[in-house]
Amino acid sequence: MMGSSADPQSAIRNPQSAIRDPQSAVLLIVLLVAFAAGQTPQTTPADMEWTQVAPDGRGFVLSPSGQKFTPWGFNYDHDAEMHFLEDYWDTRWSDVEADFREMKELGANVVRIHLQLGRFMRKPDEPDPDALDRLARVVALAERVGLYLDITGLACYRKPGIPAWYDGLSESARWDVQARFWEAVSSRCAASPAVFCYDLMNEPVVPGDRRAPGDWLGPPFLGEYCYVQFISLDPAGRARPEIARQWIRRLTPAIRKHDRRHLITVGLVDWSLDRPGLTSGFVPDAVAPELDFLCVHIYPETGKLDEALTVLKGFCVGKPVVIEEMFPLQCSPADLGRFVRDSRRHASGWITFYWGKTLREYRASSQPFDAMIGDWLDVFGGLRDGGAAR
Repeated sequence: MMGSSADPQSAIRNPQSAIRDPQSAVLLIVLLVAFAAGQTPQTTPADMEWTQVAPDGRGFVLSPSGQKFTPWGFNYDHDAEMHFLEDYWDTRWSDVEADFREMKELGANVVRIHLQLGRFMRKPDEPDPDALDRLARVVALAERVGLYLDITGLACYRKPGIPAWYDGLSESARWDVQARFWEAVSSRCAASPAVFCYDLMNEPVVPGDRRAPGDWLGPPFLGEYCYVQFISLDPAGRARPEIARQWIRRLTPAIRKHDRRHLITVGLVDWSLDRPGLTSGFVPDAVAPELDFLCVHIYPETGKLDEALTVLKGFCVGKPVVIEEMFPLQCSPADLGRFVRDSRRHASGWITFYWGKTLREYRASSQPFDAMIGDWLDVFGGLRDGGAAR
C-alpha cells in the first residue's frame, strides 16, 4: 500500500482529477511509466503501512492512516510441479520474483507462504541461518512488490523432510523446538511492515485419544502431503481445548520476545467447531482470546453452500475471521464465487491458491484442471473488482 493519501486506482480511472491534484499527478506519471515498461511499480518499506485489527474488532485497518484493509490473495504453498518454496528459492529466485509480481497483477494484497520446520531447524536448539536469510529475502521482495505476507510455520508437509530427532521428541520438548522456530522467524521479520501475520501452524489438531509414539501427522493428501499435524500425542486427562490454549500460550511469547506488533493467528480446519463427531480441539470461542484473529479453511461442496456458510458463522466469536484457504475442489468456480459473495457478512478476508502459472498459461493449456483454475482466477478477480475486497 502506498503511504501517500493519493489513490493509484483513482488516478488511473480519472486522470483529469489527477491533473488538478499535484500529488496524484506525480503518482499517475509513475504508474504510467511503469506500465509502459511492462513492470509492476515497486514500493519500499516506507511506502507500506502496518496492518492491525480494526478498533471495532470486525476487520483490519492500515496504520497510521486507518484505511480499511481486506486480506485478499493467494496461498503460495508450492509450484506447478509440487516443489515447496524452500526447494527452489536458491536456484530459481527469478521464478519467485515473477510469481510475486503475477500475484500482485492478479489483484492480491496478501501472499501466504508455508515454512517447513525441517528446513529452518538444524537441531532442536539451532535454527538454520541460511534459511532465515532466504526468508528475509522473501520479505524484502514483498516490500518491493507491495504485498503483505501471511507467514505460516512449523510445516511438516512431506515426511522425508522431517528430521528424525524432531518426531522422537516428547510433547514438551517438541513445543520448545516450535517456540525456538518462531523466535528465530519473528526476530528476522519484526521490523518489516510487509508481514500481515504469523500463522502458528497449518491445521493443528489435538487428538481425542492416545496416539502411537512419533505419530504426529494426519492422513496424507494425494498420497504424500501431510497438511494436518497433531500438537500432542496423549490428552492425558486434559480437555482438548485446554491443550490448544496451552500450546498457543507456549508459542506466542516466543514471537513477542522480538515482535510485539505483527498479528498472530492459527489456520484452522473447518471441523474445529464444538459439535458431535469430528472436531480438532481448537474450538473457536476457546482459542480466540489467545489470538488476534481466526483463520478457517473451507472448501464448499456443490449443493451445500448454505452448510459452508453455517460453518463459517460458527467461527464468528468476536474476532475477525479470514477464510485462509478456499478452492473449487468440491464445487464449480461459479459456486465458490457465490460462497465468497455470501460470506462477506461473516468474513474479513479471502485467500485462495496460486501455483506458479500465469492466467495466460492456464488458458493455453488443454488440461481440464488447468481450464478450471483459469475459470476460478477469472471469477476470483471479478469478485475483488466487484467490492469483495479493497
